[in-house]
Amino acid sequence: MILKLAWRNLWRNKRRTFITIAAIFLAVILSTMMMSLKEGVYEGMIKGAVGDYMGYVKVNGAGFWEEKNLDNSLVYSSELEEQIMREEHVKGVFPRLETFALAASDSLTRGSLVVGVDPDLEKVLNHLDERIDEGEYFTNDDKAILIGKGLADYLKVGVSDTLVLLGMGFHSASAAGKYPIKGIVKFGSPELSKQLVFLPAKEAQWLYNMENRFTSLILHFKDPSKSKAVSESLSTQLSNEYEVMHWEEHNADLKKMIETDRVEGYVFMFILYLVISFGIFSTVLMMLQERMHEFGVLIALGMKRLKLATMVLIEVIIMSLLGALVGMFGAFPVVYYFHINPIRFGNDMAKMYEEYGIEAVLKTSIDPSIFVQQAVVVALIACVIAFFPFYKLNRMRAINAMNS
Repeated sequence: MILKLAWRNLWRNKRRTFITIAAIFLAVILSTMMMSLKEGVYEGMIKGAVGDYMGYVKVNGAGFWEEKNLDNSLVYSSELEEQIMREEHVKGVFPRLETFALAASDSLTRGSLVVGVDPDLEKVLNHLDERIDEGEYFTNDDKAILIGKGLADYLKVGVSDTLVLLGMGFHSASAAGKYPIKGIVKFGSPELSKQLVFLPAKEAQWLYNMENRFTSLILHFKDPSKSKAVSESLSTQLSNEYEVMHWEEHNADLKKMIETDRVEGYVFMFILYLVISFGIFSTVLMMLQERMHEFGVLIALGMKRLKLATMVLIEVIIMSLLGALVGMFGAFPVVYYFHINPIRFGNDMAKMYEEYGIEAVLKTSIDPSIFVQQAVVVALIACVIAFFPFYKLNRMRAINAMNS
């Protein structure tokens, strides 16, 4: 009966009900938008610095990551590939040969990261062919290179110009090669763009005397969120000849930066929740004040204070849940729009972002957990505030209420 009365009371004064629901609705949209923007920035940072190149999980030869020495490379065998592919969430394995070299043009030089890749496989992993800004994509039989746009700008070279690569190969063999630039690649991470040189795997193995050897295997995932579990599973399965690294290990600086920024975000969210709490409290207080005479009459007629207080508590809880639910679905179109049409920064703001190796784009995240989390938090805040009228009505005197 109390539940039925509470539901009917909501629609007896539709204006008051809609005002309360609207306050909660706007609170959910505001908190969702803020959290979505922050998580979107983190996703962009991870994708640009990790997903687009380094991979969420990589398998190296034992000791390679610490020493960056080609002597600690691994032999890529079908047995190793089959063992990795047994993991449910792994979609593909992409071998890479990664090492450093001095890249030189006519008058300029720069230390660069040389990456030997299978051109066909890289199309699947990071859509390397779609990142060509100038020139053409290469094939596995080409004796040519692709370089990052940032590196091309620094060395003042373009398509068809030639770069000399000088480095050290397997077992300290000298590695020197002269290659024409077939294409210029544009990466989301400006830091990567300033140092990357891609070679076809076959040519890279010849240059560094690495026949059938690679430095790492990049794992491609159906769902990157499962990468941590796969990393832990493979660490226990593979022998001591290999080291399995999640991106949080091989890019610890990025992880630390995100964690630090997330703490700052929690402080801002706390302030936002505080503002939201006062907004919801004011609407509940307004509702309570408007109905004071009504409550006094009900108590005078014999309705128990506890039942009256419970009825009002249920009313506020229902409005809170309705507002949170509507807000969750109302926030999605707003967030989705900025996910499809991200905000792009220019000039000084873009340069500041690029200094941190981040693409100058503000893109929202559409992770469902963000919508649910914010709706639940705001609904809980409203439900906690609902105990104020519960407390107030339990102490109410009928004569004072009717005279208010």
